[in-house]
Amino acid sequence: MFPRPPATFLREVRIRNYKSISKCAVSFRAVTLLVGRNGSGKSNFLDALRFVTEGLQSSLDHAIRTRGGIDNVRRRSTGHPRNFAIELVITLSDGLKATYGFELTARQNSGFAVKREDMSVQDHGGRRVAYYHREEKTVVQASHKNMPPVLEDRLYLVNASGLPDFRQVYDALLSVGFYNLNPESMKEPQSPDAGELLHPDGSNIASVVGRLARQQPEAIDRIRVYLTTIVPGISGFESVTLGPRETLLFSQRVEGAQHPWRFYAASMSDGTLRALGALVAVGQLGVTGTDVRLVGLEEPETALHPAAAGALMDALREASVHTQVIGTTHSPDLLSEVDLDTDGLLVVVSRDGNTRIGPVDEPSVEAVRRHLYTPGELLRLDQLQPDERDLRRQEQLNLFSGIAVA
Repeated sequence: MFPRPPATFLREVRIRNYKSISKCAVSFRAVTLLVGRNGSGKSNFLDALRFVTEGLQSSLDHAIRTRGGIDNVRRRSTGHPRNFAIELVITLSDGLKATYGFELTARQNSGFAVKREDMSVQDHGGRRVAYYHREEKTVVQASHKNMPPVLEDRLYLVNASGLPDFRQVYDALLSVGFYNLNPESMKEPQSPDAGELLHPDGSNIASVVGRLARQQPEAIDRIRVYLTTIVPGISGFESVTLGPRETLLFSQRVEGAQHPWRFYAASMSDGTLRALGALVAVGQLGVTGTDVRLVGLEEPETALHPAAAGALMDALREASVHTQVIGTTHSPDLLSEVDLDTDGLLVVVSRDGNTRIGPVDEPSVEAVRRHLYTPGELLRLDQLQPDERDLRRQEQLNLFSGIAVA
């Protein structure tokens, strides 16, 4: 049994009218996998989480423009709803919990505005210790008398983070990373950077490996152990300089050779690079040794041999002691390593163009617990379905306690 973190960072996500997602309210464990057919909406769900981080880190305008404009963000359907909303429930330190959400509305000129934004921090007994409620350009309620000004097109948490009560929430929501690793980008010699956080496509992996080797060698040691298990024959890797650039250099055992052969990243397989990228993503620590609170991974098993699934799942579980992991997958082999008693599994389906997300239905859970099938075998049989009762629960909920439903 792997040690479990004292509390999962991202406890619940509620979304309304974001891309293909009409409504969802789902909970998470330390490791949670989302499974569903191509085009069902798995990536849209992770993108909603990434939207929150990008909206805080850069600006809402940048986050919307990089997605093709407001009309490509709000859900496309009959009537084309003008508003979309996202709400997160997260765990903070010292037993605190925070609920943070916002609702954006599309304007006639293809612009947007923040309609509402809410923040509430509660102690372990549920008592609200800090809060604010914003409506458009005005903070109408707050736990502080002198709140900073509101910028109409910006998330208010950016300004409110200047107050100690809200700073922890702001920092926590920025201590996350989302990854769709691109082996071609990882093969190219890279311009050195600080290596503070792995880029979404893995393109600065040499810098991150170099920083970890200097500052947290124990993290590199664990990554090396898992990589050598996932990719037999690999005995090590390191960041090396090539003139003004840097890349990774791998050591590989070759039968009959006295010493391991060495290969640059450009000569390595896509599966090896994706495996290393996934391990670095979940194993990296911040510059000061602080935890990356959440990592989202798009199909980490892609291009891996099926026999590597067990080692990959073990690595995700070990990393979840300090970093929560949410991944999408199509792999029956990876799903067969899921323990429904400790790991989270959410099924994503598309019905009439609407994405629905829910836990595995009870008949499937019972079949797994009675050892009749593994989750992976149920996937191969196309028998993994979301719990219909939970989907009805989500439909009936007013998902946003502090955000009005349009």
